[in-house]
Amino acid sequence: QVQLVESGGGLVQPGESLRLSCAASGSIFTIYHMGWYRQAPGKQRELVARITRGGITNIVDAVKGRFTISRDNARNTVYLQMNTLKPEDTAVYYCNAEKGYYNSRYYPDSWGQGTQVTVSS
Repeated sequence: QVQLVESGGGLVQPGESLRLSCAASGSIFTIYHMGWYRQAPGKQRELVARITRGGITNIVDAVKGRFTISRDNARNTVYLQMNTLKPEDTAVYYCNAEKGYYNSRYYPDSWGQGTQVTVSS
């Protein structure tokens, strides 16, 4: 399993920006599809953005146009750039390495510990 550590969260006012980072361990990072999820109090965890090993991205409608996901394979890092933040973006944000098969080998799912993002005036 790849180990993931998120960072970059904090307290910001509406309209401000944050960039979250997810640092991954190991040499197998490049084969994983990666995603960012978030979980607000009292709600289930939801997908925010996803990027495949080939760099194809998917952004959910709720944050489309404001958030961008990217990856730097040389640094074993995935980023979530969050612009024009809104109070409803407040949540714990989690990085995910998606389980799956690659070259007939199975790679298990992996999650980071999460980083808190609070958007409040």
